[in-house]
Amino acid sequence: MISIILHVLLLATGLAILIKGADLLISGASGLARRAGISDMVIGLTVVALGTSLPELTINLLASAKGASGITMGNVVGSNITNILLILGISAIMRPLSISRDFVRKEIPLNFLATAILLVMAMDPLLDGSRGPILSRSEGAVLVITFAGYIYFLAAFLEKNHGQEPTMPPGKSILFIAVGIPALVLGSRMTVNSGIHLAELMGISQALVGLFFIAVGTSLPELITSAVAARKGKPDIALGNVAGSNLFNISLVLGSSALIRPIPVPPLIYRDLIFLIIATFALILAYRTGPGRSISRAEGILLVSMYIAYILYSWYLELAR
Repeated sequence: MISIILHVLLLATGLAILIKGADLLISGASGLARRAGISDMVIGLTVVALGTSLPELTINLLASAKGASGITMGNVVGSNITNILLILGISAIMRPLSISRDFVRKEIPLNFLATAILLVMAMDPLLDGSRGPILSRSEGAVLVITFAGYIYFLAAFLEKNHGQEPTMPPGKSILFIAVGIPALVLGSRMTVNSGIHLAELMGISQALVGLFFIAVGTSLPELITSAVAARKGKPDIALGNVAGSNLFNISLVLGSSALIRPIPVPPLIYRDLIFLIIATFALILAYRTGPGRSISRAEGILLVSMYIAYILYSWYLELAR
């Protein structure tokens, strides 16, 4: 009983650190955006997205280094699905998210393209007759180069918002970002570790622990950051965070992991990749059908419902094996 209470306290502490870290990161990033004349969307796609993708990156690199690279593919794909359906869904429930035309014209197609590239790479046996599906080191290098090209694209085509009044000194903004990102990483680690120990102490199956805590746990920084951004009325940071994190996960996280050690492709990953494409397409539907070109609260509930259905179906398939 004492162990359960201890892990509940650690879980609550981890969540508190996450929330405060997200608040500092959003405030610092917004301050830099206004001072540099850079749009919130670009800041969300770069600084915030990379910062909130650090848990996936560190977990996957450690897993690859230890020879447990089999979990890395599912972690990234599951996190990306979580980002779109659960995170944007909860953010929209808190406050409807307005979707810009540039986001639909640039970021969604880039997410489609990255997912399609990963799907093709995972189909080695069908395309070249190889013995087993694997993400090789050469394919990992392609993904890392894609990440570098994406960063160059953002740097070359920065959206400028001239005429904005700075709201925070640059030193303070940098300090907030420098403190916020580690707080997100620390908070996510505390939350995930405490959740896993709680599950073991309470007798919850390992399959459920892996499905829920790893997928959702590594996406907690994105969840908290986007929710805080939505509450503060900054939809561009919420949307940019998710779109940028998904691109970072596929290109940088998977690419770096494959460079360390080739990644075996789980048989069910094709289903999850197709579902990820469907989830991305749902954002276009929200833009076309949503009131005022936004993800409404009703659509947010629909996204969360899709995520719950995905989790239940995946769990059912796992138990049926």
